[in-house]
Amino acid sequence: MTAFATATALPLRSADRANPFELGPLARAAVGVVGVGFTTVCALAAVRFAAGLAPDHAGTQSFAVMLHIATVVPAVPLGAWLMLSRKGTPRHKQLGKLWVALMVITALAALFIRQINGGGFSPIHLFVPLTLHGAWKTIATARRGDIAAHKKALIGFYLGALTIPGLFAFMPGRVMGTWLFG
Repeated sequence: MTAFATATALPLRSADRANPFELGPLARAAVGVVGVGFTTVCALAAVRFAAGLAPDHAGTQSFAVMLHIATVVPAVPLGAWLMLSRKGTPRHKQLGKLWVALMVITALAALFIRQINGGGFSPIHLFVPLTLHGAWKTIATARRGDIAAHKKALIGFYLGALTIPGLFAFMPGRVMGTWLFG
């Protein structure tokens, strides 16, 4: 089982079996907690940075770091909204494409953040191929019309690709951690 697939085993309500678009209560709760929690801490960190209340960090001098942050921060609330709102609508499809694009740009930008880690890749870079695979799987299942697989892929993709690396982003010494905690 992959890192992204761990969250996909969340049970569905009996009503959800009739409507394959809807998330079960545990999946809704997990997405809601992650979405609200990470949106809040990202917003607080960004406001502290924008207001000049956060200390300087060398990462802000890197275009790759700033592009990474600029694409992942809106992906957090957008992804949660997409999974918690009505699905299958033209708006859902268009914003879903935007969300996948943000995630792909985020992952690709991470490839160029190596210089901050002394010129090499760190273990967190393992999320780059996992994110790219998750993006591909999301698109492939949607195009096939396999909504159950699409939903499972997205729950794991959202919770795995944003939660685990997101926790690392707020560690001491990292840009978001410095912005939030000083």
